[in-house]
Amino acid sequence: MSETATGPATEPTGEPAFRTATLADVPALVALVESAYRGEASKAGWTSEADLLGGRRTDAEAVAEAVGHTDGLVLLAERDGELLACCQLERRGDRAYFGMFSVRPGLQGGGIGRAVLARAERLAGEEWGVGAMEMTVIEQRAELIAWYERRGFRRTGEYSPFPYGDERFGIPRRPDLRFERLIKELKAA
Repeated sequence: MSETATGPATEPTGEPAFRTATLADVPALVALVESAYRGEASKAGWTSEADLLGGRRTDAEAVAEAVGHTDGLVLLAERDGELLACCQLERRGDRAYFGMFSVRPGLQGGGIGRAVLARAERLAGEEWGVGAMEMTVIEQRAELIAWYERRGFRRTGEYSPFPYGDERFGIPRRPDLRFERLIKELKAA
Protein backbone atom coordinates (compact mmCIF):
# COMPACT_ATOMS: atom_id res chain seq x y z
CA MET A 1 0.00 0.00 0.00
CA SER A 2 1.47 3.37 -0.93
CA GLU A 3 1.84 6.11 1.67
CA THR A 4 1.12 9.81 1.42
CA ALA A 5 2.04 12.57 3.84
CA THR A 6 -1.27 12.05 5.64
CA GLY A 7 -1.35 8.24 5.65
CA PRO A 8 -2.28 5.41 3.32
CA ALA A 9 -3.20 6.42 -0.23
CA THR A 10 -6.02 3.90 -0.15
CA GLU A 11 -7.85 2.55 2.85
CA PRO A 12 -7.74 -1.18 3.49
CA THR A 13 -10.93 -3.09 2.76
CA GLY A 14 -12.62 -6.19 4.14
CA GLU A 15 -13.42 -7.34 7.65
CA PRO A 16 -10.83 -6.62 10.32
CA ALA A 17 -8.82 -9.41 11.89
CA PHE A 18 -8.57 -9.38 15.68
CA ARG A 19 -5.70 -10.42 17.89
CA THR A 20 -4.30 -9.76 21.34
CA ALA A 21 -1.51 -7.18 21.50
CA THR A 22 2.03 -8.05 22.56
CA LEU A 23 4.76 -5.79 23.90
CA ALA A 24 6.09 -5.48 20.33
CA ASP A 25 2.85 -3.60 19.48
CA VAL A 26 3.33 -0.89 22.13
CA PRO A 27 4.89 1.81 19.87
CA ALA A 28 2.15 1.42 17.24
CA LEU A 29 -0.53 1.44 19.95
CA VAL A 30 0.80 4.66 21.50
CA ALA A 31 0.80 6.30 18.06
CA LEU A 32 -2.76 5.10 17.35
CA VAL A 33 -4.15 6.30 20.69
CA GLU A 34 -2.44 9.68 20.38
CA SER A 35 -3.70 10.15 16.81
CA ALA A 36 -7.28 9.30 17.80
CA TYR A 37 -7.54 11.71 20.72
CA ARG A 38 -4.94 14.48 20.74
CA GLY A 39 -3.40 17.04 18.46
CA GLU A 40 -4.29 18.17 14.97
CA ALA A 41 -4.33 14.65 13.49
CA SER A 42 -7.14 13.68 15.86
CA LYS A 43 -9.41 16.36 14.42
CA ALA A 44 -9.78 14.28 11.24
CA GLY A 45 -12.02 11.99 13.29
CA TRP A 46 -14.89 12.73 15.62
CA THR A 47 -13.45 11.30 18.86
CA SER A 48 -10.85 14.00 19.38
CA GLU A 49 -10.38 15.42 22.87
CA ALA A 50 -8.07 18.14 21.54
CA ASP A 51 -10.53 20.91 22.45
CA LEU A 52 -10.73 19.66 26.05
CA LEU A 53 -7.17 18.48 26.67
CA GLY A 54 -3.68 19.14 25.41
CA GLY A 55 -0.56 17.09 25.97
CA ARG A 56 -0.37 13.33 25.71
CA ARG A 57 -3.22 10.82 26.04
CA THR A 58 -0.93 7.93 27.02
CA ASP A 59 2.66 6.75 26.96
CA ALA A 60 4.59 3.56 26.30
CA GLU A 61 4.72 2.65 30.00
CA ALA A 62 0.93 2.84 30.44
CA VAL A 63 0.26 0.92 27.23
CA ALA A 64 2.82 -1.77 28.14
CA GLU A 65 1.12 -2.11 31.52
CA ALA A 66 -2.25 -2.66 29.81
CA VAL A 67 -0.76 -5.15 27.35
CA GLY A 68 0.88 -7.13 30.14
CA HIS A 69 -1.96 -6.96 32.67
CA THR A 70 -2.58 -10.38 34.21
CA ASP A 71 -6.37 -9.91 34.24
CA GLY A 72 -6.74 -8.17 30.91
CA LEU A 73 -5.61 -7.65 27.37
CA VAL A 74 -5.42 -5.11 24.59
CA LEU A 75 -7.44 -6.17 21.56
CA LEU A 76 -6.21 -5.09 18.13
CA ALA A 77 -8.20 -4.77 14.90
CA GLU A 78 -6.05 -5.06 11.80
CA ARG A 79 -6.61 -5.32 8.09
CA ASP A 80 -3.87 -6.51 5.76
CA GLY A 81 -1.45 -6.26 8.70
CA GLU A 82 -2.29 -2.61 9.31
CA LEU A 83 -3.41 -1.47 12.78
CA LEU A 84 -6.87 0.12 12.54
CA ALA A 85 -8.21 0.16 16.09
CA CYS A 86 -7.71 -1.11 19.62
CA CYS A 87 -9.30 -1.37 23.04
CA GLN A 88 -8.27 -2.45 26.50
CA LEU A 89 -10.28 -5.01 28.45
CA GLU A 90 -9.65 -5.72 32.10
CA ARG A 91 -11.49 -8.29 34.20
CA ARG A 92 -12.75 -6.75 37.44
CA GLY A 93 -14.73 -9.38 39.29
CA ASP A 94 -18.11 -9.83 37.62
CA ARG A 95 -17.46 -6.93 35.24
CA ALA A 96 -15.03 -6.00 32.51
CA TYR A 97 -13.52 -2.55 32.19
CA PHE A 98 -13.40 -1.21 28.62
CA GLY A 99 -10.87 1.50 27.87
CA MET A 100 -8.17 2.85 25.55
CA PHE A 101 -10.68 2.54 22.70
CA SER A 102 -9.08 4.07 19.63
CA VAL A 103 -9.87 4.04 15.92
CA ARG A 104 -7.61 5.59 13.32
CA PRO A 105 -9.11 9.07 12.66
CA GLY A 106 -9.63 8.60 8.92
CA LEU A 107 -11.61 5.41 9.56
CA GLN A 108 -13.90 6.73 12.31
CA GLY A 109 -17.56 6.50 11.40
CA GLY A 110 -16.98 3.56 9.07
CA GLY A 111 -17.96 0.68 11.35
CA ILE A 112 -14.55 -0.37 12.69
CA GLY A 113 -15.38 0.95 16.17
CA ARG A 114 -18.68 -0.92 16.26
CA ALA A 115 -16.86 -4.12 15.24
CA VAL A 116 -14.22 -3.69 17.96
CA LEU A 117 -16.84 -2.96 20.62
CA ALA A 118 -18.90 -6.00 19.55
CA ARG A 119 -15.83 -8.26 19.69
CA ALA A 120 -14.90 -6.89 23.14
CA GLU A 121 -18.44 -7.51 24.41
CA ARG A 122 -18.43 -11.09 23.11
CA LEU A 123 -15.03 -11.77 24.64
CA ALA A 124 -16.03 -10.33 28.03
CA GLY A 125 -19.47 -11.95 28.14
CA GLU A 126 -18.95 -15.28 26.43
CA GLU A 127 -15.30 -16.10 27.13
CA TRP A 128 -14.80 -14.39 30.50
CA GLY A 129 -18.37 -14.91 31.66
CA VAL A 130 -18.77 -11.44 33.13
CA GLY A 131 -22.22 -9.88 33.40
CA ALA A 132 -21.42 -6.28 32.49
CA MET A 133 -18.92 -4.02 30.79
CA GLU A 134 -18.13 -0.59 32.22
CA MET A 135 -16.06 2.40 31.27
CA THR A 136 -15.47 6.01 32.19
CA VAL A 137 -15.96 8.84 29.72
CA ILE A 138 -15.28 12.54 30.16
CA GLU A 139 -18.72 13.97 30.94
CA GLN A 140 -18.31 16.82 28.44
CA ARG A 141 -17.99 14.30 25.56
CA ALA A 142 -21.77 14.33 24.87
CA GLU A 143 -21.48 13.02 21.30
CA LEU A 144 -19.30 10.10 22.41
CA ILE A 145 -21.60 9.26 25.33
CA ALA A 146 -24.56 9.30 22.94
CA TRP A 147 -22.68 6.85 20.65
CA TYR A 148 -22.24 4.46 23.57
CA GLU A 149 -25.88 4.87 24.61
CA ARG A 150 -26.98 3.86 21.10
CA ARG A 151 -24.98 0.68 21.65
CA GLY A 152 -26.71 -0.22 24.90
CA PHE A 153 -24.58 1.50 27.53
CA ARG A 154 -26.35 3.56 30.14
CA ARG A 155 -25.21 6.53 32.13
CA THR A 156 -24.93 5.79 35.84
CA GLY A 157 -24.73 9.32 37.22
CA GLU A 158 -21.59 8.18 39.07
CA TYR A 159 -18.73 10.61 38.63
CA SER A 160 -15.05 10.66 39.43
CA PRO A 161 -12.75 13.67 39.31
CA PHE A 162 -10.38 14.36 36.46
CA PRO A 163 -6.77 14.02 37.71
CA TYR A 164 -5.86 17.70 37.43
CA GLY A 165 -2.15 18.29 37.91
CA ASP A 166 -1.13 14.86 36.56
CA GLU A 167 0.02 15.56 33.01
CA ARG A 168 0.10 11.82 32.23
CA PHE A 169 -3.64 12.24 31.58
CA GLY A 170 -3.32 15.44 29.57
CA ILE A 171 -3.33 19.15 30.16
CA PRO A 172 -6.91 20.33 30.76
CA ARG A 173 -8.15 23.28 28.74
CA ARG A 174 -11.08 23.88 31.13
CA PRO A 175 -11.63 23.58 34.90
CA ASP A 176 -14.78 21.43 35.02
CA LEU A 177 -13.74 18.06 33.58
CA ARG A 178 -14.86 14.87 35.27
CA PHE A 179 -15.52 11.27 34.31
CA GLU A 180 -18.90 9.55 34.22
CA ARG A 181 -19.19 5.79 34.58
CA LEU A 182 -21.17 4.02 31.83
CA ILE A 183 -22.27 0.40 32.06
CA LYS A 184 -23.78 -2.22 29.76
CA GLU A 185 -25.23 -5.54 30.83
CA LEU A 186 -23.80 -8.48 28.86
CA LYS A 187 -25.09 -11.92 28.05
CA ALA A 188 -22.70 -14.30 29.79
CA ALA A 189 -22.18 -17.82 28.43
